[in-house]
Amino acid sequence: MLRINIVLHEPEIPQNTGNIARICLATGARLHLIKPLGFSVDDRHLKRAGLDYWDRVDITYYENFEEFSKTHSSENIYLFTKKATQSYEEISFSGDVYLVFGKETYGLHEEILDAFKEECYRIPMRRETRSLNLANAVAVVVYETLRQNGYPNLELQGRMPQDSKGKREENPTKSDN
Repeated sequence: MLRINIVLHEPEIPQNTGNIARICLATGARLHLIKPLGFSVDDRHLKRAGLDYWDRVDITYYENFEEFSKTHSSENIYLFTKKATQSYEEISFSGDVYLVFGKETYGLHEEILDAFKEECYRIPMRRETRSLNLANAVAVVVYETLRQNGYPNLELQGRMPQDSKGKREENPTKSDN
């Protein structure tokens, strides 16, 4: 069974973390926050971005990356960085997955990237783009994970029917009469 875990290493911007908490609630993902945080979890910007969702999100806190790593050493851990050469599209997400993202101004520390070289992936983008907003990057990867697994436990309204080969029908309501 798929279980998505979003891991933020030293997040700095409360609005991003609040928006990611909303993504967690919308998708059933767990949120893992690795300290130090660049804000207080009582921050009004965090609460505003997360609206009334914050108290309903499953959140685990860690003092540092070492504590997180010891707790989840044998899990499916995927790190996301612009420094990677592999695309996130190469991952077949299944089981308990841990999607690890770094702080907004720096990303993940070099020693973390070195320790997980084979698990580093990037989101393709044009060269002139420095990076995506953290909450947007999280959303891209989370929804790819869900897509690969058939959107488990999510309500899909207005989903287009698929033909027998898995392709979406272009005009499902038009008959061939």
